[in-house]
Amino acid sequence: MLSHDLIKAALEKALSTGADYAEVFAEHTDSKTISMVSSKVDKIEDAVISGVGIRIFKGLRCISGSTSSLLPEAVLACADKVAGVLNDTPLISNVNLTERLFGDIHPVKVVPLSVANSTKIDYLREAYNAAKNYNEEISQVTGSFLDVDHKILIANSEGLLAEDRQIRSRIRIQAVASKAGENQTGSCSPGGRVGMELFDLYNPKEVGIEAAREAMVMINAGYINAGNMPVAIENGFGGVIFHEACGHSLEASSVAYGNSQFAGKLGTQIASAKVTAIDDGTIPNAWGSINIDDEGTPARRNVLIENGVLKSYMIDKFNGRRMGMESTGNSRRQSYAFAPTSRMTNTYIAAGNDSDEDIISSIEYGLYAAKMGGGSVNPVTGQFNFAVSEGYVIRNGKICEPVRGASLIGKGSDILMNIDMVGRNLRYGQGMCGASSGSIPTNVGQPLIRVSSITVGGR
Repeated sequence: MLSHDLIKAALEKALSTGADYAEVFAEHTDSKTISMVSSKVDKIEDAVISGVGIRIFKGLRCISGSTSSLLPEAVLACADKVAGVLNDTPLISNVNLTERLFGDIHPVKVVPLSVANSTKIDYLREAYNAAKNYNEEISQVTGSFLDVDHKILIANSEGLLAEDRQIRSRIRIQAVASKAGENQTGSCSPGGRVGMELFDLYNPKEVGIEAAREAMVMINAGYINAGNMPVAIENGFGGVIFHEACGHSLEASSVAYGNSQFAGKLGTQIASAKVTAIDDGTIPNAWGSINIDDEGTPARRNVLIENGVLKSYMIDKFNGRRMGMESTGNSRRQSYAFAPTSRMTNTYIAAGNDSDEDIISSIEYGLYAAKMGGGSVNPVTGQFNFAVSEGYVIRNGKICEPVRGASLIGKGSDILMNIDMVGRNLRYGQGMCGASSGSIPTNVGQPLIRVSSITVGGR
């Protein structure tokens, strides 16, 4: 994307006014989204993102800028503008770059850019039709297929020069069931750091059926009574609660400034001894996986919580300076136009030793959250509120009738302590996480867990 001479010149210009660290991040991304509505292709969107982000540090100051042009004069002008914020004596005058090859632990079999739109549409239509034909009460179906080819180059004043290519694919089906003037929605949206082999992992017909099944279950559901009760949260996307209510509070972007419920608590027990939580960017072909982060640090498996004890935070270079700690390979950004910061990759509660049967049978009356929806959280206090998109009453140790309108309300530090059973069957779910450095792909995950007491919102 950029010549080595240009990168070197840009770094040296960025350092020319006294910065102690400089970084160049170049990107070229091709993406395609195919959308389907009313049995027809609604639109095909092709997008290209290309540009350069330049960042400098001076102690605990961080200055960043970007340009959408890869032309040498634009890149150097951006470096000059960033440097212009400082006005000190140069600390580093010469940069010697050494190219590093980190390898690719996420092999792609079929690059989506090389595949005709018609082939992608065929897969999408198969999923769409499976949802539409599931039941006569399925009134509407929408679907989309996304593929992204994200190429990045990172160089810095420490001499690093590295590149990576990140290919991801995802299919999404949403079905609406209608009955007696009411509508309920179901969805299914698997994805991975894979190419067209996504459909070797996920049968498109089954994706459509799952979306429609959820919609049909919920259109026939009643309501749960609000109150404090034990809740069993299913595996896969159920891990979104840990991601939102606890994971963000373990990112250095919060911890470094004391804006986290877990700041200063390394080595202390913050969760039940049943809980081990991990952020792992090295899981092969997982949706949130990386080879290197957006500062060029290799991906790692970071144990955040081990048997209830806080072991690590997720740290980027800049916030690591404030904390006096090294990067953990968690610096991420949506694009060159965003300054990177500490973010999650694939974050999950590890498998435990309890059986699913024992977890359910242990609850006399409570809620089985089969699927979680969206929610909100305050990372400073850990207070959260999450919708349950598919839920059931548990009565006398058995899963009974479905219920709609349930939500889980609580505080991250409390829920960690109240997890008293952890199942064995770990699964992941895919999502997009938004924060100060933009929207990035992340995996969430867990086995079935039991929370001994949590506030359930309902009627």
